[in-house]
Amino acid sequence: MKNNIFYLTMIMLIIVMSCGEQGVRKARIETEFGNITVELYNSTPQHRDNFVKLVKQGFYDDLLFHRVINGFMIQGGDPQSKNAAPGQRLGSGGPGYTVPAEIGAPHFKGTLAAARLGGPSNPEKRSSGSQFYIVHGTSQSANSLKAMASSKGIEYNQAQIDKYVDVGGTPALDNDYTVFGEVIEGIEVVDKIAAVQKDGSDRPISDVKMKIVLL
Repeated sequence: MKNNIFYLTMIMLIIVMSCGEQGVRKARIETEFGNITVELYNSTPQHRDNFVKLVKQGFYDDLLFHRVINGFMIQGGDPQSKNAAPGQRLGSGGPGYTVPAEIGAPHFKGTLAAARLGGPSNPEKRSSGSQFYIVHGTSQSANSLKAMASSKGIEYNQAQIDKYVDVGGTPALDNDYTVFGEVIEGIEVVDKIAAVQKDGSDRPISDVKMKIVLL
């Protein structure tokens, strides 16, 4: 009997260890405008695990949403934004590494995606190690979506087309950036942050700080 209990305990321990960070799937982004709860996708495990690791380290605490474009996205996660002087240009900082692309999911409104260096210097479309954005986006028409999809070689199913029309998003980013989660609570907070006053570099005039905790 004791042996059976021992073996059962060991099996359960192995199962838990093999799951890695899969059990940690939600995080709360706290701001002065309210909280945004996100769910991380298990279909993008490298981005999920990296985000979880940084949150556990407190990496994001007191960083800024340093780039905000209404109707497009709100971006944060640059470590250089912590205690940044007013008017300081931000967006080039990171933890010193990048994450391999896990591109697949569309950019519907409220999706969580990884920023990255664009252009020919990043042909593999590797993601920033820490910078992320939440899609704000706009409503799409079925015709414009199909035209854009044709130009980029994307095939959307009817459910995805309906969601872009009903919910909105930024489909121009599809197949180029990794989406690794989505907002499940607090989309109105994203709307509020997207609407703040900004300078010429799209940095909010009044700092929008964040703190991220795992749920």
